Amino acid sequence: MSHSIPRNSGSELDMAWVRQAQVNKSAAGRRAKTLTTRRSIKKEHQVAWLLKAVTMIDLTTLEGNDTAGRVVRLCAKARNPIRHEQLEALGMADVNLTVGAVCVYPNRVREAVAALQGTDIPVAVVSPGFPSGQVPVPPRVEGIEKLVEEGAGEIDIVIGREHVFTGNWQEIYDNVRAYRLACGDTAHLKTIIETGELATLTNVYRASIVCMMAGADFIKTSTGKTKVNATLPFSLIMCRAIRDYQERTGFKVGFKPAGGIRTAKDALAWLILMKEELGDGWLTPELFRFGASSLLGDIERQVSHHISGRYASAKYMPLG
Repeated sequence: MSHSIPRNSGSELDMAWVRQAQVNKSAAGRRAKTLTTRRSIKKEHQVAWLLKAVTMIDLTTLEGNDTAGRVVRLCAKARNPIRHEQLEALGMADVNLTVGAVCVYPNRVREAVAALQGTDIPVAVVSPGFPSGQVPVPPRVEGIEKLVEEGAGEIDIVIGREHVFTGNWQEIYDNVRAYRLACGDTAHLKTIIETGELATLTNVYRASIVCMMAGADFIKTSTGKTKVNATLPFSLIMCRAIRDYQERTGFKVGFKPAGGIRTAKDALAWLILMKEELGDGWLTPELFRFGASSLLGDIERQVSHHISGRYASAKYMPLG
C-alpha cells in the first residue's frame, strides 16, 4: 500500500503533558453512548459505509493452529473480500476492492508475502512479545528487523504494561522508539497498549500520547487475547489523544481498534466515531484499521441481504 501521509517522526518525551493529562470517565462514557444513537445509516448508504469498512480491515489469523494453507486461503480472501456477483449487482464490478492488510504470526510472514505478491495489500505481523509484552527489548528489536527483511510492511508491537502502572513513561518511550527505528523506512509501526489491562481511561490517554511521541504510526487498542478488548470509551479517548497530538505536532497518527469487533453494526459504530472525532480525513486505510477475523463475514451477509432481501448462510461466505 502506498502512503501519501507523512509518517510520524515522533517528538521529545513531554512529561508535563503526560502528568497533567486527566480523563473524566463519566463524560467519556456519556459521549461514547451518543455515537450509536445520533446517526441512522440505512439501505444503500449503509452498504456504502460497509464496503468502505472492508478496505480498512486487517484480516487476521492469530491462532496456534495456523498453517501455511490457512494463511494462503486468507490471503485469497483478502484479494477478493466481496464476491464478484455481489459487486456486479451493486454496479462495482470494475472496482478493485481489497482489505487493508493481512495480519499473521511471525512464522507465517513469508507465506503471506508470497500469496499477496502483485497486490498493494501489506502484510502486518505481530512482533515477538505478542500478546503479553513480557519479552526483553533486544530480541524484540532483532525480531522486528528480521520481519522487515522478510517483507512485513507493518509491525504490531505490544507495550510493557507494567511500566504504565509504575509510571515509568521514559521506559515505554525508549522501547517504542527502538521498535520504530527497527522498522526502518519501509515498515509502519502499530503500538498495542492493551486498553483492557490499563485500569483507567487516564492511563489509556497517557500511554497513547507516549507511544505517539516515540514515533508510532498507529496506536491500537488490544491484542484481542484479553477479556476486555476494544470498546467505544477506550477508542474515544485514544482518538482524542490522536487529535491532541496532531494539533501539537502536525502529524496524523492512525488508529486501530481490535478484539470483539465482529458485526457490521460494530463496524458502523467505529466509523461514526472516526468521522465525528477525527473527521473524514481519517476514514482511509492509511489512518484507520479494524483488527478482525470474523467481521468480514457479517459484512458480506449484510451486503447479500441488501441485494437479495435474504440473509445467506455463513457457509456461502467462508473466510478460508
